[in-house]
This record gives sequence, C-alpha cells and structure tokens, in this order.
Amino acid sequence: MNLNRLLKRRSALALSAVSMMLILPTTSHGQSPYSVIATWPIGGSGGWDYLAVDPATHHLYITHGTRLEVLDTNSGKTLAALTDFKGLHGITFDSAGKYGYTSDGGANAVVVFDRTSFAKVASIPAGTNPDGIIFEPRTNTVWAFNGRSKDVTVIDAENRSVIATVFLPGKPEFPAVDGAGTVFVNIEDKNEIVRLDAATHRVTATWPLDGCESPSGLAIDTRGHRLFSVCDGKKMIVTDAGSGKRLATPDIGEGPDAAAYDATHQLAFSSNGGGTLSVIDASKPTYPRIQALSTARGARTMAFDSVNGRAYIVTADFGPRPAATAQDPHPRPAIAAGSFRVLVIGQK
Repeated sequence: MNLNRLLKRRSALALSAVSMMLILPTTSHGQSPYSVIATWPIGGSGGWDYLAVDPATHHLYITHGTRLEVLDTNSGKTLAALTDFKGLHGITFDSAGKYGYTSDGGANAVVVFDRTSFAKVASIPAGTNPDGIIFEPRTNTVWAFNGRSKDVTVIDAENRSVIATVFLPGKPEFPAVDGAGTVFVNIEDKNEIVRLDAATHRVTATWPLDGCESPSGLAIDTRGHRLFSVCDGKKMIVTDAGSGKRLATPDIGEGPDAAAYDATHQLAFSSNGGGTLSVIDASKPTYPRIQALSTARGARTMAFDSVNGRAYIVTADFGPRPAATAQDPHPRPAIAAGSFRVLVIGQK
C-alpha cells in the first residue's frame, strides 16, 4: 500500500470514529437493557389495581383489594397498610406533599389520607365505581373517573367538596394531566380520548383512537405534548396532545393495562398481562420497540419513578382459568394466597 492510500485510509477511519462519537448519543440512550432487579413479596390475598409513586417521599402505594399497601422504594420494606376499604382502584397525590387520594370503587367514594401518618382523614362521595383518579395542580382539584356512571367527579382539594360532575361519552379508564389546566382520559368502550378543561369542567375535544381496542393505560409527555395510550391487540397509540393527531402506532405486548413515560430518556413503557414490559423509543419518529422484557404472567399494572428510573409492577401466582359460562363469559383464575409481589424493573 502506497503512502497516499495509507494516509487516506487512516483519515477515513478517523472520520468514521468521530462520526460514531457524534451519532451514538443521539441514536442510543447509552443505557443497558432493563431487567427484573428485585422481587418484593407482599403476600395477602385478593386482587389489585393501580400503583403510584409518591413524588415527595418516593413511597410506593399499591391498591390491593381492600388494603392500600405502602412500601419503601429503596428497600421494598412495608411501611404501612391502610385497611377497611370496599374495593380500591387508583391513587393520586396533591402537589403540596401532604395528602393522597384513593378511589374506593366499592364504596363509591374518594378517601383522603395523610402521607406522613398514613391516617385516613376524609371520605368524599363520588359517582358509581370511581376508578382512575388524578390531581390537577393548576386548579387544585382531584378528578375521580367513575367507571359505571360514566362521568367524572371533580373535588376541591382545599375544602374536600364536590364542585362538579362532568358526563363522559363512555366508560373512562386511566387519566393524565399536562400541569397547565388540561385533563385527558381514555374512554375504554368507545376507543377514544377525551380532553377536558380543568377550570370550566367541560369536555373540549373527543379524539378517536382508530385501531385501538379498549384503551386502558395513558401516559403523557408534557414537554413534547404527546399522549401514549395502550390498547388490546398489542398496540400503543401516540397522539398529539394539542391537536389530537395520530403520531405513531408502535407494537407492544399482549394484554396491556398501564403506561408510563420517562422524560429523561424519552422512553414509553407498557406493562402487559401476557408477561412482558414493552419499551418504546419515543425519541425517534418511527417509535421503535427497543425491548420486550419478560416479566411474569399477570404483571399488567405499573408505576414509574422518574427520579431513580425504575418501574414497579405487581403480580401473583394463578390457578387454572375456570370454564366460561353464560353468566361469566370471561372468568378469572384464582389467585394463590400469599403469592402477591412487586417486580422492580431497572438497569444493572
């Protein structure tokens, strides 16, 4: 090889190395894959629903039938258990760091609790079977979405009184807020997203989620103004939160229920009852699925801690599924007593 060709080759290799240094930070999150890094046993019996991480204390709250479990997110140690509910669903927290709210669907009520003492402090009547629940900081209100009455109960957090009931076009599932006075919620039986104005308590838009069956979990990217709805049929629908325009339809796992968004790394997550956690790269216009982590059967509800970058999902062991009947066409398998647990998802 002559000197000129050698110099040209070395120059090309150097340029290629520099190019890779420039490209890698924008095409890769520079992170190791996610894995199940810990399992925390909780035990007990009965079903469960939503999880939530307290942004002030980073305690993990889990609605577990008639109990509200509180765990330390570092050690998994049980800190408290609020009991004697009828049937819990969602959890949300005020922005002052003082009170939490949980929807007791069996009692048609929203229960207020102290986040320091873990004591119940009030019970506020809601609609029929309140399920998803969220705090709206601009108006200092709590929004409880009632699955059976197909409406939302709006509560003034200051005086703990109901100030509005807003009727919805169908059965609401999980809500999200943008922090600037707008509330969003998936409508499960209509395959839609509804947008509401928190100040006027009015529906301001209804957007179809074509190709999305039974949208459940909903996450929001407040900086990028994007909504992430997870749907049956192994699809996630990404929607522009301002216009309602469809942005993408990435593939996810079977049986999704919860969604989350990591703003730091621009990743969207779907926890799937089929036993996977789907990780979507929302920094790219194609929204590729970059990981399908094996978790456990039934691990479909999730909370994400934006500080430590970990996701928490729950499941238990199940018996065989009973035969379907006319009265119960979709029977659920029995849950093995004492097998309820948290799976901690992170990067090693």
